[in-house]
Amino acid sequence: MKCLVINLDRSPDRLAHMTAEFARIGIPFERVVAVDARQHPGLTQQRQHPRYAVQPLSGSEIACLHSHRACWTIIAQGEAPHGAVFEDDIVFSAKAGALLADTSWVPADADIVKLETFFHTTVIQRERFPIGHGFSMFRLRKNHIGAGGYLLSRQTARELLLATTEINVAVDNLIFDPAFETSTSKTIYQLVPALCAQEQFIGARLPSLLAPERDAAWLASGLAVKRRKPAMARIGRETSRTARWVADFCRFRRQIVVPLGAIEAEG
Repeated sequence: MKCLVINLDRSPDRLAHMTAEFARIGIPFERVVAVDARQHPGLTQQRQHPRYAVQPLSGSEIACLHSHRACWTIIAQGEAPHGAVFEDDIVFSAKAGALLADTSWVPADADIVKLETFFHTTVIQRERFPIGHGFSMFRLRKNHIGAGGYLLSRQTARELLLATTEINVAVDNLIFDPAFETSTSKTIYQLVPALCAQEQFIGARLPSLLAPERDAAWLASGLAVKRRKPAMARIGRETSRTARWVADFCRFRRQIVVPLGAIEAEG
């Protein structure tokens, strides 16, 4: 399987990190030069999806989309049926190499497979598809943010490229958020346990490059000021949460915080 790693020219430390990670699991990778927002100050003037009217995407978030699009282009133009995309702050589970060595385990109907965990609660179908090496596949039924590691089919790469030709969307929204047709029209699986996670959740040596600019914009917008909801609103929120849980249970779905597979090989 072709494994693509997005990396800025000004982030050699992250490239060294990924080189070590792929060496640890015994898998080769191809570096894809990331689009640098610092070199493209006009990115925020590009058209954005109406969803971002209140809080527009930052230049770094748009650059991130274009970086992923470079990977989708490689996959779309290649001969392999699938390709994997990784950002340069990923830490792999010890058994990741066994899956990245080939694609025989990928379900025939899979458009996208989310390989990472963001350690946020999401919803998966209860039906489990064991694929060996301690991993299983589940249909993903709710937004699971993050685009640090995922696999997609060649056809899906072509469709994502087409969907973002004239409009900018945050990458993880585009792929994994059911609010977008690009997500709801796809068959998406979640790998459990996850094959990888961002290093910020494990060692905190590689903080997010997007967060500072995004957080600054959030504060500047005034939307970051928390206002305590009235009691009835809080009760309504909890009632809705309970109703969603019951609905998921009846539809054979379950909530889960996807765990990360063991990083160290078992002795």
